[in-house]
Amino acid sequence: MFALFQRKRSASAPMAPTEAAVKGKGLTRQESAASLLATPRRQKLLEHIWQRTSLSRKQFRSLYLAPLERYAELVQQFPASESHHHAYPGGMLDHGLEIVAYALKLRQSHLLPAGTTPEDQVAQAEAWTAAIAYAALLHDIGKIAVDLHVEYADGNTWHPWHGPLLHPYRFRYRKEREYRLHSAATGLLYNRLLDGHILDWLSDYPALWSSLLYVLAGQYEHAGVLGELVTQADRASVAQELGGDPARAMAAPKHALQRKLLEGLRFLLKEELRLNQPQASDGWLTQDALWLVSKTVSDKLRAHLLSQGIEGIPSSNTAVFNVLQDHGMLQPTADDKAIWKAVITSEGGWSHTFTLLRLAPALIWETGERPSPFSGTVKVVQEEAASIESTACIPPSGEAAAMTVNGRPSSAPVIPAATAVPADGLDDLLELFATPDNAHIRPSPPGNNEPKRTPVQQESNAPATSPVSVIQEQAPWTRLSGEHFMIWLHQHIDSRKLIINDAKALVHTVADTVYLVSPGLFQRYAQEHPQSAVFAKEEKTTDWQWVQKRFEKLDLHRKQENGLNIWSCEVTGPRKSRRLHGYLLNDPLRLFNDIPMNNPYLTVLSTTNSAAKHKGAI
Repeated sequence: MFALFQRKRSASAPMAPTEAAVKGKGLTRQESAASLLATPRRQKLLEHIWQRTSLSRKQFRSLYLAPLERYAELVQQFPASESHHHAYPGGMLDHGLEIVAYALKLRQSHLLPAGTTPEDQVAQAEAWTAAIAYAALLHDIGKIAVDLHVEYADGNTWHPWHGPLLHPYRFRYRKEREYRLHSAATGLLYNRLLDGHILDWLSDYPALWSSLLYVLAGQYEHAGVLGELVTQADRASVAQELGGDPARAMAAPKHALQRKLLEGLRFLLKEELRLNQPQASDGWLTQDALWLVSKTVSDKLRAHLLSQGIEGIPSSNTAVFNVLQDHGMLQPTADDKAIWKAVITSEGGWSHTFTLLRLAPALIWETGERPSPFSGTVKVVQEEAASIESTACIPPSGEAAAMTVNGRPSSAPVIPAATAVPADGLDDLLELFATPDNAHIRPSPPGNNEPKRTPVQQESNAPATSPVSVIQEQAPWTRLSGEHFMIWLHQHIDSRKLIINDAKALVHTVADTVYLVSPGLFQRYAQEHPQSAVFAKEEKTTDWQWVQKRFEKLDLHRKQENGLNIWSCEVTGPRKSRRLHGYLLNDPLRLFNDIPMNNPYLTVLSTTNSAAKHKGAI
């Protein structure tokens, strides 16, 4: 791929001055893009950028490689700063490539544009990805126009709007330069990198176009998520250069986490959680509090986040409660705990005890949007807490339905409603969702509209329904199975909810095919689909092992010569090496239209003892 950088020199080009002559005059020789980008580290950065675009080589060459080459020709060996970050020859080029790579990594946690339909987001995905890359690449380009004085050997001044340097040059920083002027100077140069076809393409998307123009004008405060991603990526690149922690640099401040937690809970209450139902409910709204069944909320919140491709979500409910409490979302008990215990009694006399989370209704609803409270009572019975009675209502599905069978507690797993979906991503590791949409993890059946989801309900006077039979009543395309796992995997890769070939990725490309990490990938699917625990319990196994067995029955994977399903891969990094275990697909085209390049850090090992010992080798 990177042979694309090679350019033939014109046979009629004049003889260039010798290296000795250039150095003798204190000059730096101008270089071609191919030469500048040929270093091993820059080649790896380009490779990472390409892998995160999901484009063919031809498309990547036109939309990314050409602007990157033009950028290299303009910035040459200029440093990114005089004495701060990347303050060395070639630092500007390194910083540009790094920030693009970081920005595209962050972009994978966002569904854009926020607040539109899933169809619009899919249609605009590549345009938003490209715009983020361009905004990142161009964010400091104005420095070469206003911070540097560049001249040729004959004393003539070079300006970047003249085009690439043609002869050996020297440069110095302007003593009188204004620090923030370079942001305003970006507008002088962006059309030197982005050609008319690219600008025509991006201008067709109004929200994207306005955000990009704000970034190019240095007005990041008006650029929305586009400005945020460029700022985060810039911090990460600077932190990397100065010996800091890029992951911390990319993390958003806590107030953003709090805001997005609220948006997530509002989405669940609007689309997923059922309040004040006659017999089965996820929560109750009283005059002074919103009471939500703790396990139900935690399970659905986790599944919702994971369905967005958001990493780092705690697997423990206790950890989820702590995060909510730490961000002021929950009203604590008298002994500062997140969990309340209360008896819910309906107007008709139905009664049961639940573990609950308590929130202030004002956090969720505006004054005019708040639902009416339901009749009934919520009586706190928690130890060392005064009894509180207030107007309320009836029991929840999920934990409530699972706990109450014939009036007695039950150990049956919770059956949540069908998996909720899209919102937006974390700020790197912890930026919780932004505006949600209603995309589902299944393709729409041909010629039919999506059936309306109905939560699992259990009437107190009706015979108990088997959780498995309830799930099996779902339409074929929503049933949990090996086929559903493959549909989920394909869609998560396409929508970048699952990244590939990253340090913590669960999917890699190696040996010219796809490598599925076990048990991580199957655990991820099971976490997004808590219903799998019901089937696993029937077979007396774990949820992820149940999913993995269904995948193996599809016979889509290669086996080793000794019959083992699991292959080991050695991962070699800059500081250490480790091993992964997983499956190699027979046909990579089941997940990719254009097969990405192999991950250079992974090597498949042949039959190994470690693979034989792996628990997933069934």
